[in-house]
Amino acid sequence: MNRAIFAIVSAISMLLAGCGDPPAATVEPELRPVRIAVVSQNGGLRERAFSGISQSTQESRMSFKVSGTIVELPVQVGDRLAAGALIARLNPSTYDLAVQQAEASLAQATANQRNAESNYSRVKELYENNNASRNDLDGARANAESARAQVSSARKSLEIAQLDRSYTRLNAASDCTVASVDVDLNENVSAGNQVAKVNCGSGIEVSLGVPEGLISGLSQGMPARVAFNALPGRSFAGAVTEVGVSAGGSAATFPVVVALDVSDAVLRPSMAAEVIFEFPNMQSDTFVIPAAAVVNDERGTFVFVAEPDANGTAVVRRRPVTAGELISTGIEILDGLADGDRVVTAGTSVIREGQTVLLPKE
Repeated sequence: MNRAIFAIVSAISMLLAGCGDPPAATVEPELRPVRIAVVSQNGGLRERAFSGISQSTQESRMSFKVSGTIVELPVQVGDRLAAGALIARLNPSTYDLAVQQAEASLAQATANQRNAESNYSRVKELYENNNASRNDLDGARANAESARAQVSSARKSLEIAQLDRSYTRLNAASDCTVASVDVDLNENVSAGNQVAKVNCGSGIEVSLGVPEGLISGLSQGMPARVAFNALPGRSFAGAVTEVGVSAGGSAATFPVVVALDVSDAVLRPSMAAEVIFEFPNMQSDTFVIPAAAVVNDERGTFVFVAEPDANGTAVVRRRPVTAGELISTGIEILDGLADGDRVVTAGTSVIREGQTVLLPKE
């Protein structure tokens, strides 16, 4: 019985041994796809972007030529004004009194002139009849001339008083839009204080500051490209119209103005803008690549260059480079790359030297 059981167990063991799993097949590792950028020389130009603020090409800061209290202020921000429209008015009482006083002075001077000229005529007749001395004639003539001068002075004073009274009204010189109102009703203002700012015309320009190291590369008429934060995906052509000759502010930047070639209803003053210029490169072998392609570690700055083969794959090689400035389109590479190199632009943190990767389909 024991021998039979042993035989059965042995047979089962041999059968199980014969039915074991086959040896595992070797699995090829999956190739990692990468993104690349083929570098090429940029024609000896490099882009620089500067922040600026848009403004109307015809911007006026309105102010009174005389001081006084504001009694009328019919405008609000955004109002469109026709030429001659009232912006603000001062209390004219003081200037009305000045006009009346000047008128009275002129009337008195005119009366004095009539008397002086009549007296001169009488003395002249007496002198001709030898009934007045030469001194009497000269004195009468001097009084008449003085009276005429006083009339002329009084007339000028009246004109000045009338002109000052006219300055109590602040009117728009042309069709415009109110950009800001800087005073309130019943507020006392001095001559020259800004009352309102108006934008006239449809043209738009952008004012910006350019560092001293780049200002020599700008000149009037130089083309530029302008983009606005409020209008993503759109850009406008423009040209430099003004280049400052002295720096202003603590940042030592020079004022520059760029006028847009065309006007657009969506463009408004005081919009944040980015102005892009193309400056000539000092080095003709400079390349610009995406900033994400540049890696730094304890061994220095480098990029991964993909060396392709005929199978649609490539071997990744580490390439030391010398990085330049970070600009709007990427980062400058001053040394280490050659025209036509394929630089890995994504996934640099998960690839390594000598790894085979899958190139994107062209």
